[in-house]
Amino acid sequence: MLHETTINTLNALKLHGMARGLAQRMDDPRHVELSHAEYVGMLVEDERVYRENKRLARLLKGAKLRIQNAAVEDIDYRHPRGLEKSAVRELSTGRWIEGRRNVLIAGPTGIGKSYLACAFGNLAARNGFTVLYQRAPRMFEALAQARGDGSHLKLIERLGRVQMLIVDDFLLTPLSAPERRDFLEIVEDRYQAGSTIVTSQCPIKGWHAAIGDLTLADAILDRLVHNAYKLVLRGNLSMRNGKD
Repeated sequence: MLHETTINTLNALKLHGMARGLAQRMDDPRHVELSHAEYVGMLVEDERVYRENKRLARLLKGAKLRIQNAAVEDIDYRHPRGLEKSAVRELSTGRWIEGRRNVLIAGPTGIGKSYLACAFGNLAARNGFTVLYQRAPRMFEALAQARGDGSHLKLIERLGRVQMLIVDDFLLTPLSAPERRDFLEIVEDRYQAGSTIVTSQCPIKGWHAAIGDLTLADAILDRLVHNAYKLVLRGNLSMRNGKD
């Protein structure tokens, strides 16, 4: 009865991790020999883990990753596509996210660009950063609709505020004039304020021409490419049936 009262009190105080830990541990004979301080310490650790897991679940749900189970630990290096383990190892530290640097991933369709982007997004969420995945065509469509209903500025601000923005399938088609202006506003807001991952089938050296307007292309790429990591994948082997 005492344990049930304590569990109810912990839940009432929103200490759900401790409540669950107490319920799981109170009948475990291995904990009989523990001191009060040790037992309380374990329950506090239960609460910490519970809150971290809850926050991670919330971050991943908000990220809307296209490949939800993508993880840097599961990246496949068996296929010859020019992906260097050393580069991924450096990116896996997460220091580039803290430094608000960008990652640009280019390569042919089916080579694993989206998987890599989502794996880095998962890494960011596990490190406590807010993440948002967007396919470029749908992002620009949403921005066009927002311009009509009065929520355009609010959406621009949301895309600029998130700590990691993933823009997948960039430049599938050349940008229109409104799309160029919108994208400049986004990268301007994000410059040195958050990390941006961009994937594209278009080679990075061709982005300037594909963006269109030379002045806006200069401004966009100055903010996007400066100090960015570049992963250039190659090959014609589709990996859509594999992990990445």
